[in-house]
Amino acid sequence: MAATGDEAAAMDSISRDPTAVSAGLVTAASGVPQAERSDDPPETPSSAPKKPGTNSDGGVETAEEAVEPAEPDIDELCSDMFEKMAIFLQGELTATCEDYLLLENMNKLTSLKYMEMKDISANISRNLQDLNNKYASLQPYLDQINKIEEQVSALEQAAYKLDAYSKKLEARFKKLEKR
Repeated sequence: MAATGDEAAAMDSISRDPTAVSAGLVTAASGVPQAERSDDPPETPSSAPKKPGTNSDGGVETAEEAVEPAEPDIDELCSDMFEKMAIFLQGELTATCEDYLLLENMNKLTSLKYMEMKDISANISRNLQDLNNKYASLQPYLDQINKIEEQVSALEQAAYKLDAYSKKLEARFKKLEKR
């Protein structure tokens, strides 16, 4: 149903001046234009609503009209919202980019550390191989040393036996001399 005449004019004035909403509602509710109503003071958005039950009509409560705040300009709010959303998204993207840069730097450092560890392990492996080769080349000499040690042990045992035998002989000789 399309608005005609006075209703269209009222809608047009509401869209241009939101403060006229409350005045238009009061006029439409009473059927009498605001200028002709002299018993009620004009309501403004700043007037405080009356508490129900505090009137002097002997217990009859009256309903007070709810006053809506003036609607701010929607276009301005939308552009403000889009600006703030753009700032938020830019911050999120910047943080994500910084996270990826940090991750990239950490990966580079880790790669360098692993390269260093690879070089160190290659050096250790090469040195271990050299030591194994030197040990293998010294093995015949070590075997000779072991043989000599065994011979020295055997010679030492023979020397102890010889010493013990010579002491027995000496004791026998002394015994024979005494007779």
